[in-house]
Formats: sequence, C-alpha cells, structure tokens
Amino acid sequence: MAKIFCVANQKGGVGKTTTTVNLAAGLAKLDQRVLLVDLDPQGNATMGAGINKAKLTASVYEVLLGMSDVKTARLRSESGRFDVLPSNRELAGAEVEMVELENREKRLRDALALVAQDYDFILIDCPPALSMLTLNGLCAAHGVIIPMQCEYYALEGLSDLANTIKKVSASLNPDLKIVGLLRVMFDPRMTLSQQVSDQLEQHFGDKVFKTLIPRNVRLAEAPSYGIPGVVFDPSSKGAQAYIAFGAEMVERIKLLDK
Repeated sequence: MAKIFCVANQKGGVGKTTTTVNLAAGLAKLDQRVLLVDLDPQGNATMGAGINKAKLTASVYEVLLGMSDVKTARLRSESGRFDVLPSNRELAGAEVEMVELENREKRLRDALALVAQDYDFILIDCPPALSMLTLNGLCAAHGVIIPMQCEYYALEGLSDLANTIKKVSASLNPDLKIVGLLRVMFDPRMTLSQQVSDQLEQHFGDKVFKTLIPRNVRLAEAPSYGIPGVVFDPSSKGAQAYIAFGAEMVERIKLLDK
C-alpha cells in the first residue's frame, strides 16, 4: 500500500516542484514504485518529468471532477522512471467547479485509493496557496514534506503552514502529520543560512531531515530539458543530495511503520 506525501509550503519559490520531481526520480532509482501527482495548474512538475502539458487527453482535472480515473489519466515519465498524474491550466477551473460537489475536500483521496496498491510512494506537488486543491492534497496524504529555504521569512511562513496542517488533521484527516522539514537551496557560505538551519534543528529536532539540498545550477537547468535533475546530471551535488534524501525518506518510513 502506497505511502502518500504532500510536498507543500504556502510560500512560493521554495523548491516544491524541484523537490517533488527529484524525490520521485530518486526513489525510482532506489527501485521504489512512484506516482507523482501534479496539483498545480502551472503544470511545472508535469513538464519537469518530460510530459507535454499542452497535449494531455486527460489530467488530474478530469480525475477530480469524476470524468476520468487515475489509471486512465496517468502517464509514464520515461526519463524519471515513475508515473505522473499530469496537470495543465484547466485545473485552475476545478476550484470553482468543485464547490458544488459532495466531499469536495476528499476527491483526490478517493481517486488515489483505487491505485494505492500499484505504488510504494505517491508524491503530491501542491500549489503555493491554501486552496481547495491544496486541501485535497492534505486530505489525501499521510504526511507533509515541507521544503524551505534557510532565510528569515521562511520561518514566518512555517508557523502558518503548521497551523493549517493542525486544523486539517483535527477536522478532516487525523492521519496527517509533518514528516519533516527539508532545507533546500542551502548555501553554507551565508551566515544567515547557517543560523536559520541551526534554529530549525533546535526547534524541530528530528523533524528536520539530515539531508541538505545545495544551490545547484544543474538542478535549475534540468526542467528545461524535461528531465529530473537526478537523471540530467547524476554526478552533480544537487542530484547526489536528492538521491540521499530519497534514501533518508525510505529509512524514515520504516521507522514510522514500527
């Protein structure tokens, strides 16, 4: 049965999509069966996995509205060796259309339940806002991975997100918990980065993943080729870090299951 994780942060530009795509590819390299769900209408995770969002015949939009199912809509990322439930701009309209639907917060959870046996991990790339789409992701997930930069404003946004997760856990999804905080775009030469990193470890302890994802040009270049960074340049520091993060995730899940 798949472990389902949201990659979420209400702040934009913190590496959510980069993390989701590269974690998916990193887990696939470790022989895990992975489904990436792109819940962002921008469709960046879809494109980053090498799938043309302009040529989709079915997407997560149709799945949420009950016009298709995951088995029909999913596609294969040949470069990343994982499956993708893709997204495009149509998804932006789902917010309004779902208002009238029954159990609108749990549409994604119900859809993923039908394919949970096919995967070891399902990773959901959430949009950078607390919307109906993000709420669907949080209601479907067992846990939340929070990528964050080590800067002052990131700490402010973190408390907002933690409160949101508590509310969703209390009212809609009692299984939901924070799996861990992932420090991304880390630059050890910056004093502030090190200070914020130390603060996170002091406040959150073992909730902070040991793996640090460095700032890396090759990771930034990879999406323009439609290839995950861990495949685009496996020897780069960024790729090595995401592969290490994938291994850390597998170990952490084993501990959670005990």
